[in-house]
Amino acid sequence: YLADLVGLGCGAAIPAMRAAQGFLAANPKAIVATVAVEVCSTAFFADDDPGVLISLCLFGDGAATAIWAGEGTDGDWQAGHFTTTHRPEEREKIRFVNSGGKLKNQLHRAVPGLAAGAVADLYALRQGEPDQVLAHSGGRDVVEALEGVLPFQLTETREVLRDHGNMSSPSVLFALERRLAADHPDDRRLWLTAFGAGFAAHACELWR
Repeated sequence: YLADLVGLGCGAAIPAMRAAQGFLAANPKAIVATVAVEVCSTAFFADDDPGVLISLCLFGDGAATAIWAGEGTDGDWQAGHFTTTHRPEEREKIRFVNSGGKLKNQLHRAVPGLAAGAVADLYALRQGEPDQVLAHSGGRDVVEALEGVLPFQLTETREVLRDHGNMSSPSVLFALERRLAADHPDDRRLWLTAFGAGFAAHACELWR
């Protein structure tokens, strides 16, 4: 079975995980791969618009996958408590537009504040207190805005941005990989968030 989710932009990894959860609820013996692939370099666009210039400096190519099973064992991470907020009135703040037959990234300076406000609303809906927040590495100003509304320093998110740029949807999974690889034995709950086109923001919780 293949479900292809497109058009969700930088926030797509978490809705893909939500789709995996739904499939596993109906097919508990299945194994599901959620794959996020972004080739941002294919949308290279030369222009003197500030939003385009930021995109040229910021975005990178990337891919990540997470493997899920319907039946786990003790100590395995579980995913759930998915939440989404959709603000269609902000649609024009971040999206691709057709310019002369080419894709042009339309990026408004209000995006960091918009993302922070949406993420703060989702964080208020959390089911438990996380040991760390792992977020989409949308850019320096975005990360700083998120840290202004969350009680965490987004260390892994900043590291992903530093090393890879904004890879769009895989970014939050890269941050998760770093957290898991760094060996935090006391971690019991993680809160993930990503956001993008729509304007929409998404979150989920992992626990063990």
